Amino acid sequence: MKRTSLGLAVVAIAGLTVTAPAAASAAVSGSADPGPETCRQGYVWRVAKPSDLVCVTPATRAQVAADNAAKLGRWTSGAYGPHTCVVPYVWRDAYNGDDVCVTTRQRDLAAADNGQSSARKVLAKLWITRYTIGPKDNGDGTATTTSTDSIARLKLNGSHYNFGTVKLAIRWSHNDALYWHASVTAKQASGYPGGAFGYLTGKFDCSAKGKPANAYAYAYDTMSGRYSARVPVRIGCAVL
Repeated sequence: MKRTSLGLAVVAIAGLTVTAPAAASAAVSGSADPGPETCRQGYVWRVAKPSDLVCVTPATRAQVAADNAAKLGRWTSGAYGPHTCVVPYVWRDAYNGDDVCVTTRQRDLAAADNGQSSARKVLAKLWITRYTIGPKDNGDGTATTTSTDSIARLKLNGSHYNFGTVKLAIRWSHNDALYWHASVTAKQASGYPGGAFGYLTGKFDCSAKGKPANAYAYAYDTMSGRYSARVPVRIGCAVL
């Protein structure tokens, strides 16, 4: 492991170079990010070949290993060369050039797993939206408003996490000091792969024309050790 001039921890894992926030705090642990190929809990790499990092169930990986071991007995010389499959087997096509012979069910499963792989990875996506509180109904036909009701606040949104605890933080850019932190439970949400969340921070959005971001937000998947990318924000504006 080494540290860059930006204070980031850089670590090479399984041939990948991964950059993660290096500063430790009460909000986020200082562990090294295992990389974007990390599978969510319950899934493992398929490894139909060493570089095959499609995320599948452990049962599927075991079947893939068994099919690989049996390939010599399922090949014959025929219309498609020396690797023509004996009846009733077909090429698996888990990747380009995959000529291991399997059942049609296993070929269909390989195609389905390919399509679902990214949804099964801890991609730790994070994005910012804004919200306002708005007037509150007093229950008597009147509404309570304050000078801050219409000021936009920051909402942190995420998808592609493990189901469970995700830690959130906002740090100042100039010194990496912690400005705000919280924990949220990532859950299943329609239209969002993996564990997802939307967290109302209560912190004002201070972005304005000519005022660049002075801080960044990020999320930490506690189960895998994955960090999201840093999302620039502007904080700390005076509100009267």
